Amino acid sequence: MLGKNIKGCFLIGVIFLVLGTQTAVAANGTEDFGDYLVHYSTFSADTLPPQMATAYGILRSKYKGVLNISVQRKDPGGGIAKAVNGVVNVQAANLVGQAKSLTRRRIAEGKAIYYISEFGISNRENIGFTVSIVPAGATKALDLKFRQTFYTE
Repeated sequence: MLGKNIKGCFLIGVIFLVLGTQTAVAANGTEDFGDYLVHYSTFSADTLPPQMATAYGILRSKYKGVLNISVQRKDPGGGIAKAVNGVVNVQAANLVGQAKSLTRRRIAEGKAIYYISEFGISNRENIGFTVSIVPAGATKALDLKFRQTFYTE
């Protein structure tokens, strides 16, 4: 199991490393909402290293997708943005309108905060994600929409 003090920083780094090598099966990006940055990524759970999947309780399977969201508040003085808590709601559906059942949870490791959602996928399934985030202390939701096609074969 990964050391507790390096897991949080390691999670996002490994996810983006995995995503960098899996461009055909993963979506990732950052949206700038003025005072906040929202980092998001989707990928097939079987691309996670076994040690990391175990550490975070994620079942490694090519039939399971993972959505990772991180919200950061920008430093007004131009310093490093800091992770913030928030209320994160995610809806997902495939192209024929079938809603995906999402298992969601919050993971906090040190100064890092992640909102992880797991869901079932099938080969060549295109899923649309609608994400609404209300950062702690904010009154306005940050809304994000994107689509991703997953491949299991």
